Amino acid sequence: MKNACIVEAENLFDKMPQRNTVTWNTMIRGYFQNGFFDKAMCSFNQMPERDNFSYNTVIAGLMQCGDVNNAREVFDGMVDRSVVTWNSMISGYVRNGLIDEAIRVFDNMPIRDVVSWNLVIFGLGENDCGEDGIKFFIRMKESDLFPDQSTFTSVFTICSVLPSLDLGKQTHAQTIKTGLNCLIAVSNAMITMYARCGNMQSALQEFSSMPIHDVISWNSIICGFAHHGEGKKALEMFERMRLTDVKPNDITFVGVLSACSHAGLVDQGRYYFDYMKNKCFLQPTSEHYTCVVDLLGRFGLIDEAMSFLDQIRADGVEIPPSVWGALLGACRIHKNIKVGEIAGESILEVEPSNSGVYLILAEMFLSSGRKEDAEKIWARMKGNGIKKQPGCSWIEINNSGHVFLSGDRSHTEFRRICFLLNLLSAEMGTKILKPSNATSEEIRISFVGCYE
Repeated sequence: MKNACIVEAENLFDKMPQRNTVTWNTMIRGYFQNGFFDKAMCSFNQMPERDNFSYNTVIAGLMQCGDVNNAREVFDGMVDRSVVTWNSMISGYVRNGLIDEAIRVFDNMPIRDVVSWNLVIFGLGENDCGEDGIKFFIRMKESDLFPDQSTFTSVFTICSVLPSLDLGKQTHAQTIKTGLNCLIAVSNAMITMYARCGNMQSALQEFSSMPIHDVISWNSIICGFAHHGEGKKALEMFERMRLTDVKPNDITFVGVLSACSHAGLVDQGRYYFDYMKNKCFLQPTSEHYTCVVDLLGRFGLIDEAMSFLDQIRADGVEIPPSVWGALLGACRIHKNIKVGEIAGESILEVEPSNSGVYLILAEMFLSSGRKEDAEKIWARMKGNGIKKQPGCSWIEINNSGHVFLSGDRSHTEFRRICFLLNLLSAEMGTKILKPSNATSEEIRISFVGCYE
């Protein structure tokens, strides 16, 4: 029902000589779909009889508008709960970022279907708990249920984020065994997984094996090449896309403009930006503006980048911090202190706790001999209670991920890692780390142990 038709629907509902449960459910669902949550609940409370669909509709509607507590109250008031009802609760909690609550509901379910497992795996992946999502995937396979298209799509997405190439390959093999690798959504997820895990050869192979491509397929391969600095290949794929019936969208042009930036194709970048606006009639987003500024800035066209920003403001668009960040990075490389200061201060107006901007400005001032200005930036940063976030890196070894934070020595293999680094640095004539006074024999043993 459209908003303009709500009154008409209410009039028809009021004139009905008899109403059944289906009629009430239709009105309640219409109210929720059009944002009349109070009326929906009022109708629900007035229903002479309710069925399972009534409860499911109300729970889903309340969860959609973020009213988690009332949804839980309705759920607790049910006598007979179907699997769909339990799944509605899990979906609602996931939608509202309450993944722990979603898992509690899942654990209490008397019977689970594939949707139940998929919701939890997807929810964990969406809430930065990908490793736990994989554990649920393994538990699912150990049950009597078989993964479906949604399951594999979520798992490939998790592998993309972790990133975990080995697990992605294993999951790919499972899709082949089940025949689900032929589904376009699964293939698209595989392309993205391989691309984000750095294996563009496998990504291209999967793309080439697909009988049909949609816009997501093209976007995945184009953005994959662009992400890995293979700008010309990304543009070649885009030109191939233009020969098909698939129309590019805003994500396509993020990949295209990013590819131009990485490949140093300034003229092509200008062309594709104009093509996006004037031929495809797509409204530029902050990502597109950022790509163009990054493209111009990388090659020292700071004045043109500023003119581009002036044009954006003239069009009534507020310049987002990401765009100023691209300009600041360019000014740092090309030592344009004047414009860099403008860009940095513009970011801090919106993001006063952005530690990286303070550090970049201080570095730029120091490199240009403006020590006093650098000290003012440091004092300002300290006065605002802002601390630099530690650097973080990770590596996957034997299907196990290892995370390292700058200055953190808590890793269980830290001592042996230091031994190995010192051995390597000795070959280069430098010293990196020294956890203790170690003999050359200890270093040799530890080095060998790393490969046991």
